[in-house]
Amino acid sequence: MDLNSILQGIGGAPDDVKNLAEKVGIDPSMAEKAISALGLSHQEDGDTVELASAKTGLDTGTLSRIVDQIGGEGSLSKFSGMIDKDGDGNPINDLTDMAKGLFKR
Repeated sequence: MDLNSILQGIGGAPDDVKNLAEKVGIDPSMAEKAISALGLSHQEDGDTVELASAKTGLDTGTLSRIVDQIGGEGSLSKFSGMIDKDGDGNPINDLTDMAKGLFKR
């Protein structure tokens, strides 16, 4: 499942990553990295946006707008659940793998 499909499956989400990127004023590849970092950070202790900011280098204002665009913090939980590719009930390892791939681009 690609990121666009995941975003389309979350209620209130933009149609695709490009649309989201345009709405918040960033490059689509950075939007993918931000969404992945937000999903991963949502599972960690601490403030989701601040943790994602440290991972991506994006400011917290931009990341907060992304969270708003994808439907709020609750959508991050849905996002995390949708990408549990190995079905072990823990999306963290899957998010980590996705994030590693995105950050190597």
